[in-house]
Amino acid sequence: MIPQNFIQELLARADVVEVVGRYVQLKKGGINFMGLCPFHNEKSPSFTVSQTKQFYHCFGCGVHGSAIGFLMEHLGLSFVDAIKQLAGELGMQVPEEQREQTAEQKQAPGILQTLEMASTFYTSRLKDSERAIDYLKKRGVTGRVAKKFGLGFAPDGWRGLEAAFGNYNEPELVTSGLVIEPENQEAEASTQPRKRYDRFRDRIMFPIRNPKGQVIGFGGRVLDKGEPKYLNSPETPVFSKGRELYGLFEGRDTIRTENYVLVVEGYMDVVMLAQYDVCNAVATLGTATTPHHIQKLTRMVDRIVFSFDGDGAGRRAARRALETCLPMVADDKRFDFLFLPSEHDPDSFVRDHGKEAFETYIRQALPLSEFLVQTLKADCDIDTPEGRAMFQAEARPLLQLLPLATAMRSQMMRRVAGVAQVDVAEMDAYLAAKPLQNYARNSDSQEASGPPRGFIPDEPNFGEIIPDQGWPRSEKGSGKYGGKFKGKFQDGLGGVKTTRRPLPIGIEDRAHLLAALFPQLVHEVLHEDAQRLELLPQSLVEWFDWLSELTIGANFAIVVEALTVKDPVLAEKLILNAQSEYIELGATEAVSEFQGALLNLRRRAVSKRMGDLVAQGLRTEADKETYQQLTRLDRELINSRPKLTD
Repeated sequence: MIPQNFIQELLARADVVEVVGRYVQLKKGGINFMGLCPFHNEKSPSFTVSQTKQFYHCFGCGVHGSAIGFLMEHLGLSFVDAIKQLAGELGMQVPEEQREQTAEQKQAPGILQTLEMASTFYTSRLKDSERAIDYLKKRGVTGRVAKKFGLGFAPDGWRGLEAAFGNYNEPELVTSGLVIEPENQEAEASTQPRKRYDRFRDRIMFPIRNPKGQVIGFGGRVLDKGEPKYLNSPETPVFSKGRELYGLFEGRDTIRTENYVLVVEGYMDVVMLAQYDVCNAVATLGTATTPHHIQKLTRMVDRIVFSFDGDGAGRRAARRALETCLPMVADDKRFDFLFLPSEHDPDSFVRDHGKEAFETYIRQALPLSEFLVQTLKADCDIDTPEGRAMFQAEARPLLQLLPLATAMRSQMMRRVAGVAQVDVAEMDAYLAAKPLQNYARNSDSQEASGPPRGFIPDEPNFGEIIPDQGWPRSEKGSGKYGGKFKGKFQDGLGGVKTTRRPLPIGIEDRAHLLAALFPQLVHEVLHEDAQRLELLPQSLVEWFDWLSELTIGANFAIVVEALTVKDPVLAEKLILNAQSEYIELGATEAVSEFQGALLNLRRRAVSKRMGDLVAQGLRTEADKETYQQLTRLDRELINSRPKLTD
């Protein structure tokens, strides 16, 4: 785990203009820098980079973040990898917290080197095998595409890799998944070399690469008949098939340009689509689509198109993908489902009908909402009350997966309610009601047979963000922001897209925001006399106190990254409000507006105290004296009003 104070120091040293400028042509525009957004197609610059706040923001598509976030989004790096790359560029050594590296972490560099050597070996063997070359030619694969994807061939032999490695007994050959070593060898034979053999034999080899282009695993396809048809690398310290996608590295530029990605089922689908210039396809690695896959892709594009065969197996796979997508639905993201004729997969279809016909299917892909309705209607007779009731029961657990406070959830509820012939209020009440607990009982054993159809357990929805309920207030007797951060650092909000329009904010929220945009403003406030400090809302003072504990020279990017650890919902709200005109606010204007906001808050507090005394009747001399003191204090506050300058 990377210490948080190092991340703050890294962001304090980094210049987001310099980082972004390596990939985007920027020009000075007022107090900020402007350029064409690299995350969506545009002709007029709407992408702004603030050197003061060390934050980028696109007014066109809503993408925003810090230097770390930009590297994550643009290069497809993980949070940790982005930190390591940025630190390397600045000549900083990334420390680890007081924790020993695991054995797997220590093995990773050696495994990557071993896999790269194996990939080179397989590529060279492909050139030597006429049989493998003939197979690829018959499938329509050209040398250009084979080179792009680094295709290779594992020769038919038990120890083919022995020719690539000087020592076939190296432990990395086993930990990388390239070689199998039986575990049931006799212990007494430990003095003899253990019997081992190649995992991949007589197969076309597909290297699987991470976002940096490093080989992390392989997929192998048999040339003739045999099982399994496809064989993947096992789980290793550098490879997890539930997190990786084949072709993502090779197609990353086209994927960003097209702003959508096609998810297919096989390696050859990706290769053949690229052969026909459909270069924005990726494949899952013999597993169903996972939340990790969806998260990785939605950070890169706004639209995901799932391509499945039209047969029963394809429909079942599509249903699983649908359920995976529902909790990750967002108003600015789109999930579509493409079904080819049952006799085709993308590989065979594009070879028989060409690119144009395939792209026609892409344009006609079913939106997620329509696919959900069609799937549910298939098993229900919606012409009868019983069928419509079953339709509602089937829809219930799926709709409950949707994030709250999204327009998409409202739209899908309207669609489902229309099919069920109920109004939206009834549908909403049906979703909110707890399922009945009178489960059917077996007549013999009288034991409960299980929950009713459509039942899901009562669990809180952790994805809800309500941006218009004000800033969280402190708990009684404890500060919300007091003390230094504790706990693990999680992925920041760099690169999170949103098109939600920020709501108008009040004086106190404005002070919160201005302090976050310009953290240096809070130091003078915290050193004022106690009387003036007490006039400010306690939650605001605690916010200032927390900001003051950040690294010296903190900026908006540091605030957002650090706040994400403590309160991700608050961090998201902070960014939403910052998308208003404040993102363009200069330091001089910020100082004036910040002082004005504090003045209004203090005068509001004084006015309330005076009003309370008047309401009580000013019955004692002490009350009258306090009232006069408050009057003088209010006059002092007015006289301290910041003067406007040219």
